[in-house]
Amino acid sequence: MKTDKDYMLYALAEAKKAYKKDEVPIGAVIVKDDRIIARAHNLREKKHDATAHAEILAIQKACKKLGSWRLTDCDLYVTLEPCPMCAGAIIQARIRRLVIGATDPKAGAGGSVVNLFNVDKFNHKVEVIYDVLQEECSMILKQFFKELRMKN
Repeated sequence: MKTDKDYMLYALAEAKKAYKKDEVPIGAVIVKDDRIIARAHNLREKKHDATAHAEILAIQKACKKLGSWRLTDCDLYVTLEPCPMCAGAIIQARIRRLVIGATDPKAGAGGSVVNLFNVDKFNHKVEVIYDVLQEECSMILKQFFKELRMKN
């Protein structure tokens, strides 16, 4: 059986794909019954779509694969703490467990700026695990933005 670190490495591989496409390097994988059922990375620039975040794209793929919008037995691994839009989608999709690599002090909706996962009025609660391969997940983002600043 694979560990959270193992699955986060797959999410990091997705982030690296985004990096190569000049997208913000964030990757996500969704796991059900110890098998990856969806993989995605940011594609906002390529798709010209503000909603083309790794989490949203992975949720869409998983829903299509399972034939249901309810992902109740699924875990989502993402290299960066979700933004409010993605946190809302994770809750709406009924993801069982969210595993986060790095926190996002500018837009994180898992506790860094706000915590949508702790809102008592929502009818679904997501278990959240933080800082899995935090250093690796942070470094790819730091490197990307360092290179971006050097280009501009």
